[in-house]
Amino acid sequence: MVSLVVVSHSAALAEAARELAAQVGGPEVLIEVAGGGPENALGASVDAVESAFEKASGPDGVVFLGDLGSAIIAIKAVLMGQDESIARLADAPLVEGLVAAAVTASAGGSIDAVVGAAEAARTSSKT
Repeated sequence: MVSLVVVSHSAALAEAARELAAQVGGPEVLIEVAGGGPENALGASVDAVESAFEKASGPDGVVFLGDLGSAIIAIKAVLMGQDESIARLADAPLVEGLVAAAVTASAGGSIDAVVGAAEAARTSSKT
């Protein structure tokens, strides 16, 4: 099953997003988080992203979702040199994309399907 990594500038936001996605996607989906900087400050850490990636890595791949600039930069630093069949960054809204990714992963979707579901959430209408 494809695993997920949530990267946010806020540890609380990353944990809350994981909790929501786990409730919707089910407990079988592995969702790791890398949130916040040192001493619970806002920020993103390449080391924390790398650690979350190592915990989430498995045979079916890992999809990353991030919130803001330096979180995306940290993800890209970790993904540098990785095969896209193993690990990918979804260009998706954090919460909606994560929920869609978790549901698709729980249904046994491939890494392409999980990324596609996350990215499709970007165009979901709320009206």
